[in-house]
Amino acid sequence: MQVIRRLFRLSATALLVAIITATAFFAGYGAGTKVSAYPIAPATENHNPEMGETEEEEAPSVATDSSPFDVFWEAWRALQSDYYGELPDEQEMTYGAIRGVLSLLDDRHTAFLDPQQATQWSASIHGSFEGIGALVDEWPDGGVLIIEPFEGQPAWEAGLRRGDVILAVDDQEVTERSLSEAISLIRGPKGTTARLLILRPGEPEPFEVEVVRDRIRIPVVKSKMLEGHIAYLRLAEFTAKAPGEVKTALQALLILQPKGLIFDLRGNPGGLLDSAVEVASFFMEGDILIERTGDGEEQRYLAKGQPLIGDVPLVVLVNGASASASEIVAGAIQDGGRGLLLGEQTFGKGSVQMPHTLSDGSMLRMTISRWFTPNDRAIHGEGLVPDVVVEFTPEDAEAERDPQLDRAVDILLSGEVKEAGP
Repeated sequence: MQVIRRLFRLSATALLVAIITATAFFAGYGAGTKVSAYPIAPATENHNPEMGETEEEEAPSVATDSSPFDVFWEAWRALQSDYYGELPDEQEMTYGAIRGVLSLLDDRHTAFLDPQQATQWSASIHGSFEGIGALVDEWPDGGVLIIEPFEGQPAWEAGLRRGDVILAVDDQEVTERSLSEAISLIRGPKGTTARLLILRPGEPEPFEVEVVRDRIRIPVVKSKMLEGHIAYLRLAEFTAKAPGEVKTALQALLILQPKGLIFDLRGNPGGLLDSAVEVASFFMEGDILIERTGDGEEQRYLAKGQPLIGDVPLVVLVNGASASASEIVAGAIQDGGRGLLLGEQTFGKGSVQMPHTLSDGSMLRMTISRWFTPNDRAIHGEGLVPDVVVEFTPEDAEAERDPQLDRAVDILLSGEVKEAGP
């Protein structure tokens, strides 16, 4: 499938991987997002968003004499004709029918977004939106897990921590809702307050936290020089602007002729495919990833141009929240022997999604392919195992120490970085 402009929110999807503020969810941890080259056709008179108002309305023209959809329309008309209680409005019922079909696919990365959610997703891939400022995921027991509150932003300022679980928003439980629905409740206009019921590990009872929403801009790139003349660069997400910001930061660091470089992808849920390929190209040459569709078609993505960093020794930091586009870049560097991966096993999202914008502004994001590392490793559901495993514990966070970063600095100063690979 020679598609199209390639986008990736690769996104923590398994995290429909989400930033409450939006992305993770959609990137997340997505392994990939592409934009459809062909728009969905608008509704016709016989096949429209309202899907019929009376018992007498004909079924859509797509149905045949023996179409299984005949039963659907029978049930639809029966509800409209005889149901005792109050039915949802027809748009809500239409969206519910779509979500019902998607629930049969056993693919949490294929999702339907209503117009508001679709607008939020579109804003998130450009790196700014209104919300509380936290990377989140589904909690297996129900609720929304806070993967990481962004430093200095509303969730952080309100005292929310990694590992907190949101059980309710403004007295509306989210334990039985999809992640997208929960995110819609948590997000909101700047200046409004979200009242969150929080379950915290180690605390006997849930408690409430009020967070004042704000305009959030994901801090995409952070760079500095560390002790021993080691360069440090952190990338928070593969947004549309990420390659330009990474390039500018790298060039500024390389002027200082560092002894080594640490590229921090911890907590990065993914993003755009184009951005992942471009960023990987700053560090290495050769293959970046292999993509395969369901019909067996294969495409290889190659690095663009010469790497910026030359032969500067490289360590890449990863953890369990490094997903999708992050895993593409980390996997390519590992397979190419260009640097060491250090930290904890990554998330494991190797699927690619394509968004289809529908006629009313809603969106269908569907899985269309899987991706593999240059050495043809399948990481979906598995993740990448670092060359050097170093844990980051809750006690480390509490004490404000970073054993992963410290170990990376030690390795670069000792000259231990050699060609590495799986």
